[in-house]
Amino acid sequence: METRRVRIGIDTGGTFTDVVAVDEATGRTTTTKTPSTPADPAEGFITGVRKVLDLMGLSGDAVTAVSHGTTVATNQLLEGRLDRIGFITTEGYESVLEIARQSVPDGYGNSYFWAKPPRIVPADLVRAVRGRLDSRGEEVRPFDEDDARAAARSLRDAGVGTIGVCFLHSYANDAHERRMLEILREEHPDAVVSISSQVLREYREYERSVTTLVDAAVKLRVGAYVDNISARLEEIAPGVPFYVMKSNGGVLSAAEVVHQPITTMLSGPAAGALGAALVAGAAGFDRVLTCDGGGTSTDVTVVIDGEPALTTEGSVGDYPSKIPMIDVVTVGAGGGSIAWLSPESTLKVGPRSAGADPGPMCYPSGGNQPTVTDAHVALGRIPPHLLGGEIPLSVEAARAGLEQLGAKLDLDLERTATGILEVSAWNQANALRQVTVARGLDVRDFTLTTFGGSGSLLACRLMDVLGLPRTLVPPDPGNLSAFGLLTVDVRNDHVQTAIQRHADLDLERVRTVYAELETRARQALDGEGFARDRQRVQRTADLRYGGQAFEVRVPVTDGELDDAAVDQASQDFHAAHRMLYGYDFAEDPRQAVEWVNLRVSGIGPIRRPDLVELPPASGPGTDRAVTGTRPVFFDDDWTDTPTYDRPRLAPGDVVHGPAVIEEFGSTVPVHPGFRATVDAHGNLLLERDAR
Repeated sequence: METRRVRIGIDTGGTFTDVVAVDEATGRTTTTKTPSTPADPAEGFITGVRKVLDLMGLSGDAVTAVSHGTTVATNQLLEGRLDRIGFITTEGYESVLEIARQSVPDGYGNSYFWAKPPRIVPADLVRAVRGRLDSRGEEVRPFDEDDARAAARSLRDAGVGTIGVCFLHSYANDAHERRMLEILREEHPDAVVSISSQVLREYREYERSVTTLVDAAVKLRVGAYVDNISARLEEIAPGVPFYVMKSNGGVLSAAEVVHQPITTMLSGPAAGALGAALVAGAAGFDRVLTCDGGGTSTDVTVVIDGEPALTTEGSVGDYPSKIPMIDVVTVGAGGGSIAWLSPESTLKVGPRSAGADPGPMCYPSGGNQPTVTDAHVALGRIPPHLLGGEIPLSVEAARAGLEQLGAKLDLDLERTATGILEVSAWNQANALRQVTVARGLDVRDFTLTTFGGSGSLLACRLMDVLGLPRTLVPPDPGNLSAFGLLTVDVRNDHVQTAIQRHADLDLERVRTVYAELETRARQALDGEGFARDRQRVQRTADLRYGGQAFEVRVPVTDGELDDAAVDQASQDFHAAHRMLYGYDFAEDPRQAVEWVNLRVSGIGPIRRPDLVELPPASGPGTDRAVTGTRPVFFDDDWTDTPTYDRPRLAPGDVVHGPAVIEEFGSTVPVHPGFRATVDAHGNLLLERDAR
């Protein structure tokens, strides 16, 4: 008998750890969830692996690979749990962190006083070293080894065990930084060190400095976490390949990711966006908005032609991180987001969250403040339990909390709960506008794809607010991020700043830089076990008009790099600039085009799971899926509403609202005036009802 082989994807969220295992022979998936364990996230991970294997009746010998999305690095930064960090930089640039950028959130008109974000390194832990390179990497002043040793010893004697090194123009020549690293290993061998030329070979000293320091700050914790999981996974499935999701939409082996931990910043949201792109593409939609609703937050992004948008202008908390990442906007509007009153007695929802512990008021050991989940429970839009009954919910506790909040607003329970959901829906809608309208896209041209445990609860309301034509809800949406981990290729990104005007472009220099980047990309893929004939490389470049402060990324041919190829990149830049900003200077010879950064992505493709079509219905009608009725508050009144068991629905079935469609990990309220149609792959397609 043939041995069953499975791959497992595990996404650790703020409330639940989601697990998906795919049978490599049949393409069928098995899913489950387990509560996250914030005190030791590895515990929830291992519990999830054991749980899904037990459900499938398999042992660890059947596992061929495990992919993981983690929030360890993100949470460490958001919660400010940073150890003392030292910063070594070029003499004369000691104040780069203090100068930072003059960027005022929400604009000057909305803030009478604005303070810059706190420094990631205090001024007394900054050390300067003499030595200087110019922008082309030529040495202007030699590296001063006496300064370097003094800096290393000073930080060692101060008890600083985490250090970031960023020298001026080291993106063009890393010789000084590599020598500084050697000296640190000699003088302070126990230190955790990141150097900018290994983290980000790109100009802009402030962003490169902070990105390097963030990498150093999370390196120890991410390394310990990954090593802990690797050791415990070895006990279950010895020798199994273990991959960690990166922010750029690829995965990397656990052994390698500990050396570049900053790449895991948006690990979970990136996997969800890729999973949604695959499912929506198979359903026939190429312009997609993804909405990943979890317990703490909602993450949204835009997908065009199967590819999520990428950016290098992201940040985590107060800290800019110029690593390639899927362009995700996060808003504190998850199921656990707390409803509260501002000093002006205005109802607010989030960003504070009850998380997994203590959780919403309706949880068995819940908190003392009402949340979005409490509002859904009190209005009957979700059942009085989660995970098929594993976690009972107290409707009475939710109602009590909402009534107490409503008394302060002079609102009854229904209006209070509806108000909470309305604020949450508008928070999500504004995030969706940021990834569309703010980037020159018409939100009405897109299909919304909702997933995550709470992602589909407000889908009908979002369609009304944004004028969206339809919403796609994949099967088992609560586990789509974990499924997305199984669709992801191994990917590494490399960048080199090489500023030149397009009119004077040194094509040989461009070819040389791209060749060096491709060599590094292929060597990295060699280390990941990919044969050269399986490897792919993608070229892109960041271009701008002369005088602009920021760039637009465009593709560059993977074939011969000749005059026609670079001219095409320039034309693509004009078109992309016009789409983003509404204008371009393609016909104005006075506006020079500049090439700024050259980029190469190395890709090691993996086999994606098949999307299995469902068998046809055994008979007409949807009565086979009805499980009962319960009162649900929609619009202005309570309605006796049928509830449906989603696994019993079949392709072609149509459920007219009002209705509530339930499954193990999520719930889809179908509002009056809407309908849900089941497609061949089991997706629910929410549309306005023409009846």
